[in-house]
Amino acid sequence: MKPIYRYIIPAAVAATMMACSHTPQWTVDGKIEGAADRTMIFEASDNGRWYPIDTIDINSAGQFKASHDAVGYPDIFRLRLDGMNLYFPVDSIETITVVAKADAFDTDYTLAGTTDAEMLMHVDRRVNDVVRRNGVKSISTDSTLKRELSGMLLGNPAGIVSYYIINKKVAGVSLFNPADKSDLRIIGAVANAFNQFRPTDPRSSYLKNLFLSHRMPTAAADTIHADQIGLIDIDLYDNSGKRHSLQQTADNNRVVLLNFTVYGADFSPALNVALNKLYKLYHQQGLEIYQIAFDGDEYQWRQSAKNLPWITVYNSAADADRYLMQYNVPAIPTAFIIKNGTIVERISDISKIENAVSAHM
Repeated sequence: MKPIYRYIIPAAVAATMMACSHTPQWTVDGKIEGAADRTMIFEASDNGRWYPIDTIDINSAGQFKASHDAVGYPDIFRLRLDGMNLYFPVDSIETITVVAKADAFDTDYTLAGTTDAEMLMHVDRRVNDVVRRNGVKSISTDSTLKRELSGMLLGNPAGIVSYYIINKKVAGVSLFNPADKSDLRIIGAVANAFNQFRPTDPRSSYLKNLFLSHRMPTAAADTIHADQIGLIDIDLYDNSGKRHSLQQTADNNRVVLLNFTVYGADFSPALNVALNKLYKLYHQQGLEIYQIAFDGDEYQWRQSAKNLPWITVYNSAADADRYLMQYNVPAIPTAFIIKNGTIVERISDISKIENAVSAHM
């Protein structure tokens, strides 16, 4: 996987392209093995009601390509072949690439092109793994799966992948059942985030109504209450070979700033200067910084990390993008504020990190 911070650059290019085009479009392309000269159905959704909007021809080499006008907000689409469905997310005007096999269209495939596409693919693979091992009914009760998905939801509750997780069903079984009190709290967190950050998105009112229609009778009709989702542990080594658990760090400190970073990136020196200022101001008041680096050059990371006073750990190639997926991190740098063992805030705009941390001290 390429360093996540590089995904920020195409987003800026996309914005420029949209400004210059009267009809911005996104593209889906790829190859379907064993589907030469076939036709797929291209479908969109109205909060769970799927309907066809076009057909896509596959050529004699199994390749296809189609474009569609951007709708102005992130969306989920699907391709249908022989009754099997393959889902993919679209944000603005990117290109999503699909590689699949016709006889296992909905299970044996890869998505590429955006972080959201990779995350959605990861969700479906995890769900399919659980179904293969324990059957369809287990997806709503598998604690490991639910904890991992909850972490992704917490990382970006207003993201399109979070919407997908909340609404995903397998053979009629929901990943998150609004009739279950614990699941409803998580649905409430997503509904609250959409209501706050995507007020004009048509999914916002749908999610709010989904939550409120299953709430306890005593809850206020116009308020969404949602408990914080539990912390997912990160357990990695620092530059001296000592292991550090994020959960233990959170237990031992009143406030923890969890930071996903790349030391070799252009933003890193300025970010670490800002973190050093916060550390000097608040460390004695109970602040700890847990910084996880995703550099490709481990030696260079070690040289930088040994000069920093806070906890610095390294995400090795063996760990791949596990923690990025679990915390639904679409771009680096990203940070989270953990207070009294619970994640209370996500910080995507690092320029606001000082004010955010100060508010919780």
